[in-house]
Amino acid sequence: MKRLVILLSLFCGVVAFAANVSYDHRALVIDGKRRVLVSGSIHYPRSTPEMWQDLIQKSKDGGLDVIETYVFWNAHEPVRNQYNFEGRYDLVKFVKFVAEAGLYVHLRIGPYVCAEWNYGGFPLWLHFIPGIKFRTDNEPFKAEMQRFTAKIVDMMKQEKLYASQGGPIILSQIENEYGNIDSAYGAAAKTYIKWAAGMAISLDTGVPWVMCQQSDAPDPVINTCNGFYCDQFTPNSKNKPKFWTENWSGWFQSFGGAVPYRPVADLAFAVARFYQLGGTLQNYYMYHGGTNFGRSTGGPFISTSYDYDAPLDEFGLLSQPKWGHLKDVHKAIKLCEESLIATDPATTSLGSNLEATVYRTGSSCAAFLANFGTTEKSVAFNSNSYNLPAWSVSILPDCKNVVMNTAKINSMSVVPTFTHQSLVGNFGSSKAIGSSWSWIKEPVGISKNDAFVKSGLLEQINTTADKSDYLWYSLSTNIKGDEPFLEDGLQSVLHVGSLGHALHAFVNGKLAGSGTGKSSNSKVAVDIPITLTPGKNTIDLLSLTVGLQNYGAFFELAGAGITGPVTLKSQNGNIVDLSSQQWTYQIGLQGEDSGLSSGSSTQWISQPALPKNQPLIWYKTSFDGPAGNDPIAIDFTGMGKGEAWVNGQSIGRYWPTNLSPTTGCTASCNYVGAYSSNKCLKNCARPSQTL
Repeated sequence: MKRLVILLSLFCGVVAFAANVSYDHRALVIDGKRRVLVSGSIHYPRSTPEMWQDLIQKSKDGGLDVIETYVFWNAHEPVRNQYNFEGRYDLVKFVKFVAEAGLYVHLRIGPYVCAEWNYGGFPLWLHFIPGIKFRTDNEPFKAEMQRFTAKIVDMMKQEKLYASQGGPIILSQIENEYGNIDSAYGAAAKTYIKWAAGMAISLDTGVPWVMCQQSDAPDPVINTCNGFYCDQFTPNSKNKPKFWTENWSGWFQSFGGAVPYRPVADLAFAVARFYQLGGTLQNYYMYHGGTNFGRSTGGPFISTSYDYDAPLDEFGLLSQPKWGHLKDVHKAIKLCEESLIATDPATTSLGSNLEATVYRTGSSCAAFLANFGTTEKSVAFNSNSYNLPAWSVSILPDCKNVVMNTAKINSMSVVPTFTHQSLVGNFGSSKAIGSSWSWIKEPVGISKNDAFVKSGLLEQINTTADKSDYLWYSLSTNIKGDEPFLEDGLQSVLHVGSLGHALHAFVNGKLAGSGTGKSSNSKVAVDIPITLTPGKNTIDLLSLTVGLQNYGAFFELAGAGITGPVTLKSQNGNIVDLSSQQWTYQIGLQGEDSGLSSGSSTQWISQPALPKNQPLIWYKTSFDGPAGNDPIAIDFTGMGKGEAWVNGQSIGRYWPTNLSPTTGCTASCNYVGAYSSNKCLKNCARPSQTL
């Protein structure tokens, strides 16, 4: 585990809508007119404020009408009743930027967000409120949820940001994908959802509320669909429109996992099928995924990159051909809008896995011809013949001429590349932009005055309240000369069991071994051969978290840390259980408390030879940033695991030594057929993330 501090100088009127927003069975109705809308998710904390206007403009240029974002409770209220709406968390500024671009906003308040975000977006202090149970009919939880939701709504109202006030917000969401796990909460789930809906409506935003993945969403809340395909989705009332809040443009990436991607032909097919079969609002999750700065990743084991194979890549650049091809789809859909909003769809079969859907009223007519089979077919429609590639939709805005087919891609493929400049190597060379490196060793074991002693092994999250990724467990044990652990100089075995997510074991100040979990199973169990000496021996265990659980029923109860057993086993089979002994605990690292991440300490050591392949070291350098406004990334190849700061701001965790599996990747992925998160993978046998 290595640390890096990098110092770098980074480059560095709202349109009033004045709209009445309602809905009917077909669409959102804005100022009395039904609208067909294309939306995309951009999460403001996953980019910098300097990027926001460019991201929003590129979204508009790509054919989007709406920007969708979650609201991140733990970012805004890190300490109870102490709020942060500055910098990357300036929600009002972000919403106003969207308005200035002439786009609408869908504000997904939640306040549970999932989002592969630490603790699902809940602040950790929530966990310590007496008697609380998350996301159920629990009075302490409901009181806090209502207080934060009302604060966000009031903030938006004060800035006049709801469409009913002339602002851009046309939709809000309460709760999030609760229907996926509500059965675990029994009867209390139904009363909770009914309460949540009523609470949201009582806030009187003047715009509709939605609940995604909630088939029993109470009227007038609109239930919506999330998934790779939502064309077959039906709302729970004939009076509600068909909305798709999350069309997954790719999938999230984990440390230790390959990189998922979704072919654009399949994504375009899913979009066209949704609008073909009556949908009128579709949102890409994500349109720009961005970066999990700081310790914001959830999972656990979610990578710092949240690229999501989105139309705008992690760095805000156009991801081609995805951005361009989807832009073509959006243009074609918009050519059909007048027909789509005028009537209901009429769908007929043209053969096996073949469908035609027509929207006809008066002189207006639009049609979609779909082949959802795996082989190319020709069909007859309106006395004309049309060729339909497998797994594709042809769009005919006049029921006659095909303006596009989702399988035929006209946009060029572009792969952005970074120009590398070395931060290491020959320190006397002018080619190295790193002027110098210095370092500080983090002490092994207990080094802070606030350490404490407890009997037994403590669960980590309850102990640290997630103030740090790190918790030290330290034990001194006296080994007599005649004990079996010293027999003939043979090694003993130290066994450590942990709920996760990673651990390092030190014996008498030296690293003895390490272990790590993975995204599918965060638990760690290691058996480490060690050599003990007569007299006092010190065992220091450093437990690490890599983002807290963000999904599932009762996810807040998922623990972490070394919960045991911790045992010593001699070569002849003698076992001593150390689990219930007196352990000394230290929350976090000494360097965290002394502010090493700011780079301002006087303790930094500068010598020609940097220490390498050693645990627990902080590194620092400074350099001039490249000229211009192009994205800048740091390549962490050659580092272990740690966290990086630029000018005192954490840009996230790095872990390039955590390699993806050697199998399961494909050089090219056939878009035909249903997509899943593990269908198309790349980057096997390589670091999950280097930049």
